[in-house]
Order: sequence, then C-alpha cells, then structure tokens
Amino acid sequence: MLGRMFTSGLEFARKNCRGEFEVADGISAVLFRALLDYYRTGVVRCPPAVSVQELKEACDYLLIPFDASTIRCQNLRGLLHELSNDGARRQFERFLEELIVPLMVDRALLGDRECHVVILLDEDSVDWDKEYPPQIGDESLDTVLSTPLYRFFRYIENRDVAKQVMKDRGLKKIRLGVEGYPTYKEKIKKRACGREEVIYNYVQRPFIHMSWEKEEAKSRHVDFQCLKSKSVTNLAEATADPTLNVEGGAQPAAEPDPPIELDH
Repeated sequence: MLGRMFTSGLEFARKNCRGEFEVADGISAVLFRALLDYYRTGVVRCPPAVSVQELKEACDYLLIPFDASTIRCQNLRGLLHELSNDGARRQFERFLEELIVPLMVDRALLGDRECHVVILLDEDSVDWDKEYPPQIGDESLDTVLSTPLYRFFRYIENRDVAKQVMKDRGLKKIRLGVEGYPTYKEKIKKRACGREEVIYNYVQRPFIHMSWEKEEAKSRHVDFQCLKSKSVTNLAEATADPTLNVEGGAQPAAEPDPPIELDH
C-alpha cells in the first residue's frame, strides 16, 4: 500500500510544506476513519456523508476489497450500482476477447481499420437470397450469435462500461446502439415499372462499431498535385534545361508568335 502511494504519482502522496508525506492526503478524516475499521473488524461501513463512488475510489487506492462481504452501506442502490459496474467490466472483457477480437483481427488482415459487429440471438436465423441480397449500405457487417452478449447490452450502464473498456484498450470512434438487421426474405413485390422489390424481415439488434485507424483526421481521398500549366505542347521541350549561349548564360525562351487576326 505504501509503495503504491509513493510511486503512483496520485494526489494521495503529496509533500506538505515541511517536505513530509501525508498518508491518504485527499481522503476526508471521516472516510479514513471508516477505512481503518477494515483492519480491525474486516468490514467498512460507509459514512452517511460519503458517496459510494468516493468510498470505492478510496478502497481501490488503499487496496481494500470492495465487495458485498466487506462493505456495509445504507445506500443499497449505490452499492449495487458499483458492484454491477465491476461485474460488467469483467463480463465485457471476456466477451471482447472471445467474440469480438477475432472478428477485428480478420478485418485487420484484410487491411480494414474498423469493424461493425451486430449481436444476434443464438436462435436467430439469417437466410439471405443470393440473387436478391438485402441493401445494407457500403459498410461491411460482421455478426455474433450470443444471447448473453445481447442481454448484456439491454442496460445503458453496461454500454457505458463497454465503451470505457474499449477506450482503455486504445480503440476509437466507438459507437453502441440498436439497429435493424435483415434476417430472411419475406416476399418479392413488383412495382408498376416492372422492377422487382424484395421485402426482408428486420429485427432490432444491438451493434458495436469501433476503429483503430491512427490517421483518421486526414482525408481518405487521393490528393492530386496541381501543376501550373505551360504554353508548350511538347513534353520534352517543357522538361528540358534552358539553352546556354556562348558566354555561358542561359538563353531566354523565345517569345511566342503573336496571334494572327482574321478579318471576318
């Protein structure tokens, strides 16, 4: 604990005016007194004036376990919220490694630098007509069949935790939401002009979009360099060195003949 205080660079290990380190500087006396009870009784009782988030941050710094066996709190909602955040982080880290990272690697091997993943239920059946595939835009989609991951994204708080986990892993342009995904062809309609229109069955499913592109701020289009136009049509003459005169100086280019005016 002391080693972490004096090597982490956090505000809890600052020197005072006498050059002394004040242990747990930044933690209120009421909270620190409650934390000391852990070493006597094995239980921390959250003071009424202290938020559960503040208590958790202090426990994480002082390496005190923050779980249902060590924390007693009147604000049960706040306690369960923090426990859910810890559980959601561990759960999504497992989902990320087992289900999503392999798809990102496949995209990276193709030269892509972003990935769009739709999470489907285990019982979802996708049957696209090869002759009439659905219109899903230019974006390439990947799918994951995982009912547990689908249920994970039912909660907005879990989406926030997932975003933070991906940010901590260095990913950018992270988007999470719900969108319609075509599963199978229902019917084919013919318009008055004779053009066929395919109707697909769509289901609302969560999606994850992320990018690992480093130069995303630059234009994706090819930049062409514009050269100043020359009044010569012979490329060899345009690129040749200027003619040298007898004295060694450069011979100026000949003036073009004046245009011929024709009487109408």
